[in-house]
Amino acid sequence: MNLTQKILHSHLVIGDLKEGSSIGLNIDEVYTQDATGTMAWLQFEAIGIERVKVPLAVSYVDHNMIQSNFMNPDDHQFLQSSAARFGAWFSRPGNGICHQVNLERFAKPGNIVLGTDSHTPTNGGMGMIAFGVGGLDAATVMAGSPFEITMPKIIGVKLIGALQKPWLTAMDVILELLRRLTVKGGVGKIFEYFGDGVKTLNVPQRATITNMGAELGATTSIFPSDEITFSFLKAQGREGDFKVFKADNDAKYDEIIEIDLSSLTPMIAKPHSPDAVVKIKDIEGQKVDQVCIGSCTNSSYQAMKSVAAILKGRQVHKDVNLHINPGSKQVAEMLARDGSLAEMIAAGARIMEVSCGPCIGMGSSPATGQTSIRTFNRNFKGRSGNNDAFVYLTNPLAACVMAITGHIIDPRDSEINLEIIEEPDTFLINDNMLIPPPENFRDIKIIKGPNIKEVPVKSPASDVISAPILLKLGDNITTDDIMPAGSKVLPYRSNIPEISKFVFTNIDETFYERAIKTREKGGGIIVGGENYGQGSSREHAAIAPMYLGIQAVIVKSFARIHRTNLINFGILPLIFSVPSIYEKIMQGDRLEMKDLLKNIDSSRILKVDNETSNYSFDCILNLNQRERAILLKGGLLSYSRG
Repeated sequence: MNLTQKILHSHLVIGDLKEGSSIGLNIDEVYTQDATGTMAWLQFEAIGIERVKVPLAVSYVDHNMIQSNFMNPDDHQFLQSSAARFGAWFSRPGNGICHQVNLERFAKPGNIVLGTDSHTPTNGGMGMIAFGVGGLDAATVMAGSPFEITMPKIIGVKLIGALQKPWLTAMDVILELLRRLTVKGGVGKIFEYFGDGVKTLNVPQRATITNMGAELGATTSIFPSDEITFSFLKAQGREGDFKVFKADNDAKYDEIIEIDLSSLTPMIAKPHSPDAVVKIKDIEGQKVDQVCIGSCTNSSYQAMKSVAAILKGRQVHKDVNLHINPGSKQVAEMLARDGSLAEMIAAGARIMEVSCGPCIGMGSSPATGQTSIRTFNRNFKGRSGNNDAFVYLTNPLAACVMAITGHIIDPRDSEINLEIIEEPDTFLINDNMLIPPPENFRDIKIIKGPNIKEVPVKSPASDVISAPILLKLGDNITTDDIMPAGSKVLPYRSNIPEISKFVFTNIDETFYERAIKTREKGGGIIVGGENYGQGSSREHAAIAPMYLGIQAVIVKSFARIHRTNLINFGILPLIFSVPSIYEKIMQGDRLEMKDLLKNIDSSRILKVDNETSNYSFDCILNLNQRERAILLKGGLLSYSRG
């Protein structure tokens, strides 16, 4: 067996590990973050279970940290009181980004974790199976249900050689995979890393690769648990959590990809997609206006201390704004105590809060037309907070050199010498911002501010849908396109009627008004191309369209998490049986689907009539029995209540 099969098999409660079959898994841990966690805990409360039923639950606050009015702090208070009432740990604002803190303090080899964030696979660097999910999936698992998923293909990624130090990092490995495979290359797949090159990467470096595997569309990614894993856990004071987990010597994979680490060169992803990857050398010389270093992808102690070493005795270029956000309180405190933070400040860097920050559009937006170099995982248009900015992705060492030189440059072509920085033998352990669940939970009152509204619930499926196509979209539509992020939008994450006003605003500012007008007349339909719903796991990209009356989404293919979220909120996810129909169908066409109760219950093919253009076409209803039952009930919340 390969490593993925071993861990899945040890947690399997439903089905068998055959590609394409539905399986159910027991889960060891569920964690949420504040952008998605408010809905998850409201949904858990609505299910009516007194206490979480998974061994470990953690509620993190890391996304919406700006407290410019009452909404974010009210949500933080709600999350803390909900965690205490329902039996979860609470990571306070300022303790760090969920994925990095979880890697440091909770992740265990061989376990399975769900997180309400698409970058939960970060934990795969620890030898875990880690799935990003929507909040409602997390809520039902915390309520005691197994986690159900379609068994993916397992792709073996064989690493040989070693990265050329000091200027090559793990970021260049995952950028190389994105260059080869694109953002659609991992859909329906788990990436399992093996080979002699694995032992040249420490746990945070492995986590960088598994983190950004989400940009491939991968279900998750995983490294083995070995002596490198033990060293990291020992340095964190958690050596008791260590177990060896690795593939058998004769393990089989559905496909094998080989990467020679020693052959890689510093890479960069151009605007506006993580797979627009080229060698930095190919675009050297372009002026840089802003550099942002950090996020859950690249803010380990090793990465941050290396950045401080580059900045020591130097100055940030006069035309560049350098923003640095450490990934956890542990990292920030260690940088402060060893003098690295002083070197960053002295060089002219702006030190940001320990949070997701610029990656999710919370501050540090570039100016109009500016070039921003970031060490983050996504550079979708507008995600930075400005549709007219140009965001590039690269490794933190290269980004730091660009902040000094003021232009895009392969760091090996600079005159900067860098000593090799390694991870420490011992990390500073200070868990005073991690609050365990109390024993007297029944006495705790959940605090809800005025912006926190009840979860909207869709009615059970009707037998006929007759509705217009409100929007026709292209390929690779992201959840940022559907539901924008940023400081203006996300404070409404607990208020679906308000946040629904922002659906598709970056694409079509008239969408909300048009959807509201059709909502009481049978609703609307969305049409899209390939890989619809890629990117963030935020279920608001499904629940807000549901609130606006969207009945079905018809596309060429879906991203995994978003497809599940659509089902969870009662929206039909349909795939063109003949992709060329996409070219024929037009925005404004009125479509009708009949006998839905029978078709949802048992059919694989659904006939759709285009009443406007007088032709019919078939769509694929690729549903398992549980998904059919959820759709008939109107969504997972109604299904879970019985």
